[in-house]
Amino acid sequence: MSVRVGIVAATALTAAGDGGAALWQRLLAGTSAIAPVRHFPTAGLAASQAACIEGLEADAESTRFGQLTDALIERIKPWRIPPSARLISATTKGDIEVLERQCRHPDDDYRESGGQAWADRLATRLGLATPALNVTAACASSTIAVAMAAQDIVAGRQQAVLVCCADVVSHFVFTGFCALKAVSPTPARPFDRDRDGLSLGEGAAALLLMSESQCRAEGRTVLAWVEGWGIANDAHHVTAPSRDGCGLIAACRTALAQAGVLPDAVGAINAHGTGTVYNDLMELKAFQAVFADQPVPLFSVKGVVGHTLGAAGGIECCVSLQALSAGQVPPTVGCRQPEATGAAWVCRETRPLALPRILNTNSGFGGINAAVLLSRDP
Repeated sequence: MSVRVGIVAATALTAAGDGGAALWQRLLAGTSAIAPVRHFPTAGLAASQAACIEGLEADAESTRFGQLTDALIERIKPWRIPPSARLISATTKGDIEVLERQCRHPDDDYRESGGQAWADRLATRLGLATPALNVTAACASSTIAVAMAAQDIVAGRQQAVLVCCADVVSHFVFTGFCALKAVSPTPARPFDRDRDGLSLGEGAAALLLMSESQCRAEGRTVLAWVEGWGIANDAHHVTAPSRDGCGLIAACRTALAQAGVLPDAVGAINAHGTGTVYNDLMELKAFQAVFADQPVPLFSVKGVVGHTLGAAGGIECCVSLQALSAGQVPPTVGCRQPEATGAAWVCRETRPLALPRILNTNSGFGGINAAVLLSRDP
């Protein structure tokens, strides 16, 4: 690419703590934030645990999603975001608690709770003048938002783009995943041979992307470069991934081709790694195809913070920034005995990052797959 895109600021809010550094330390320590759910009843459900953020307490005036948004805005304010920057947000359910309330109390005042309404309100509160856009593409939402932000900059449509993503563990979402029989009764074990389902989590993240020329003009430090990205749909099933990994293979190969690098230039893979039987197997098959059976260290963060749905990709980008800075690949918390085909791939302990380039991937319902390649200058 003739225009380089840098990430100049990033933050993440998860059940593991405030900020990307807090999550990074939890990953290195190998301690999970998945615990019993307390803000709604779970009796009779297949699971009772999730990675929920302490201190988010819905009341008559606000929802937990609204409080999470407030906390994210407070962390973004010091970033000196250009007023001309575009906002691209990502969420699967937005302020779903508002919809839950309206279903129970239809006479209450109506308030739009969807993702685009959230994006518009967020842009207004941050003083951003350009029209906001929300991406709702299942669990690949925020990875796609990062890709779209980078594309806007490369195409010359923007010099700066702010990506914000958030989702919470609501009663509606939790019971829905339980109905799908996708949730484990114990903390998720990504890529483990005995894995039996995912753990839900909640969180938010924000990343500020700028063109290289804008970075220099403003004297910004570049945390990482967005080198390439790819998006593909395997069109296989409403909820299940294609068993051959064709969509993820296409997304990864597109990201590498756009970056102009060969697979052997990748130092690690920040995988989707939900802990469900078919997703993890599909990912391993896809990576083996992309990397020609030459193992690349891979890890998943979902054993610590659960599956944060539309916020997953943004949070995981923040983790990759920490990994690039530290020159380390974190362990996959919860994986005790890797799936046989992933034994040479899955990190169960911290390793050196041999090459300063990490491939971030996410896959979602509807066959959506996305990949973003991040790198750091030596």
